[in-house]
Amino acid sequence: MNHTARRAAATLLTTAALMAQAALPAAHADESAPAAGGEGAASAAVLRAGLEVSLLDGTLGVPLNATLNEVQAPGRATEARETLLTATLDGVDEGRPFELLRADVADATATVDADGSFAETSLAAAQVTVPGLPMRPLIELDAIAARAHCPLGGTPVAETDMPAAATVFGQEVPLTVEGSVNVPVPGVGEVTLDLSRTETSQGAAAASALDLSISVNPLNLDIAGVTGTLTLAEASCETPAGAPRTQTVSEEETEEAEDAPEMAATGGGSATPYVIGGGVGLLVAGAATVLVARHRRRTA
Repeated sequence: MNHTARRAAATLLTTAALMAQAALPAAHADESAPAAGGEGAASAAVLRAGLEVSLLDGTLGVPLNATLNEVQAPGRATEARETLLTATLDGVDEGRPFELLRADVADATATVDADGSFAETSLAAAQVTVPGLPMRPLIELDAIAARAHCPLGGTPVAETDMPAAATVFGQEVPLTVEGSVNVPVPGVGEVTLDLSRTETSQGAAAASALDLSISVNPLNLDIAGVTGTLTLAEASCETPAGAPRTQTVSEEETEEAEDAPEMAATGGGSATPYVIGGGVGLLVAGAATVLVARHRRRTA
């Protein structure tokens, strides 16, 4: 065998080795790669306020955005129990802090673990006030709660607990299980209560116990009007990715599969990569042998 034939054979054998080696990780890629996906999420808050305050000096739309015990999971804060929320506004009562919420219990928790995601918030013996009316609470209530549960492989659930009644600007207001209640307040304004909002989908759930739409005119402590929304006890969750899926096979399909003639398997088992690699090697090695044999016949 001369130098040219030897180089050709060596090249073919080297190619065979490289192709066989490359076949192994490629064949195993689908088996070893982890499934991508999120880990789920949960969040809760005892109070969320989005208000605009108009001042007696003509200043309009001063924003008042505040939250109490807002927690998220995954995240740093997954549990909170503060029972007092205060705020300040420039131009209001000489910048002194005023109370937005005071309660005996104001808990919020959010959890994401191997079983799914869960959020819960509860509020007890609470009163909420708005700027300009510190001595006349916007609402007083005994206890409310909201929960959202997104179990892995299960159906998301959203639910709330409501008291029979609440006190709005001194008026006792019966609370139904769900729906809206409009409360006119003579000399002050109007408050609309949206009760027990819940929403679920295939992979998420959300609940809020009480949403208040506010439009009042305190005409006190430099404040001409307060408008906006305020939510008490909210919770939400998202189902973690990777929930097991089940496939229903009918009895007829099972019988057809049993009666079908045996056919060659086309799927890949644990030995598939080695069969692929060996096949490639034999194919190229055979080509090298033919090349050498032809060269010998020509030089004989």
